[in-house]
Amino acid sequence: METEAGAADEAARRRQQEATPVPPDPPPAAPTDPGTPTAPADPGTPTAPADPGSSPAVAVPGSSPAPADPGGSPAPAVPGDTVTGPSAPEIPSASEPSAPGIPSAPGIPSAPGAPPGPPAPPLPEPRGIVALSPPYRVLAALALAGIAVFAGVHLLMVFLHVAPANTLSKKHGAQVEAWIYPEFEQNWKLFAPNPLQQNVAVQARAEVRSAGGEVRTTRWYDLSGQDGAAIDGNLLPSHTQQNELRRAWDIFMSTHDSQNRPNGLRGTLSEQYLRRVLVLRLDRLGVAGAGDVVERVQVRSQSTVVEPPKWSDEKVNQKPFYRQVPWWTVTSQDASLGRGTHLRAGAGAAAGGVR
Repeated sequence: METEAGAADEAARRRQQEATPVPPDPPPAAPTDPGTPTAPADPGTPTAPADPGSSPAVAVPGSSPAPADPGGSPAPAVPGDTVTGPSAPEIPSASEPSAPGIPSAPGIPSAPGAPPGPPAPPLPEPRGIVALSPPYRVLAALALAGIAVFAGVHLLMVFLHVAPANTLSKKHGAQVEAWIYPEFEQNWKLFAPNPLQQNVAVQARAEVRSAGGEVRTTRWYDLSGQDGAAIDGNLLPSHTQQNELRRAWDIFMSTHDSQNRPNGLRGTLSEQYLRRVLVLRLDRLGVAGAGDVVERVQVRSQSTVVEPPKWSDEKVNQKPFYRQVPWWTVTSQDASLGRGTHLRAGAGAAAGGVR
């Protein structure tokens, strides 16, 4: 009975094996270089369970497993897998203190006991008008506004003076001249087609009455020569030394005709101005002694043609040319106040300019 039972079991096992399909054999692996080393398996990586229905891979004699790509990217991590090998850099948590000298990340408070960061730089101190108190700011703003207005008006007046005749300059000519003359007068002689080619010297003399009633006439004083001597070698000559006498004579010449008659009000004013300059200059020279009185003054110009350079063949007449103005009667208004100038007392303003 036992023999029959064992035979039946053996027959059933065979029928089950015949009924189960046999999978085809896998293709053989490609041959590899025998000298290529086999990449070692990571001991920490779990091995996937083998498929119960699959056949084990057949190893080809003399071949080695393919090495791992050293420059390849790591396989993506699968949730639930355990990552082994070199670990990624750890990110410090908010509770851990920062390294010395490295400030904490924004929004993460420093841990207690951590060294404080560098102090904030001090704010710059206010300068200029901002540093002043409010009342002084107002005063400074008003002063700057006044300067700006004055500069704008001055530039406008100078523009109207030097610009060609137009509607504004004709309508407001008196105001423009009152602003410009005599301090801000503009001239273009340096850039003229025929610039000055003469040396002009202004000379003056006086008629003095002594205490005994005698009248004497002084010699001619070269006032331009004195100004030139004061300017020569002076690094910072004064405006008076350079321009007072020269400009007074230039304005007089431009406002008088060949007979020394003034052309309008400006000519009369230029004559008065030149006479006052002469009186002050002669008084500084002491032409009147003790008890003497300066009654009249006279002025003339000596013009000499500038000598041409040595390399030029031009011939010029070096003889001086004189333009002499008649005598002017001096009044008390021709002297500055408080100077004690020796002038004829009691002379009225109407007597000024009588020749």
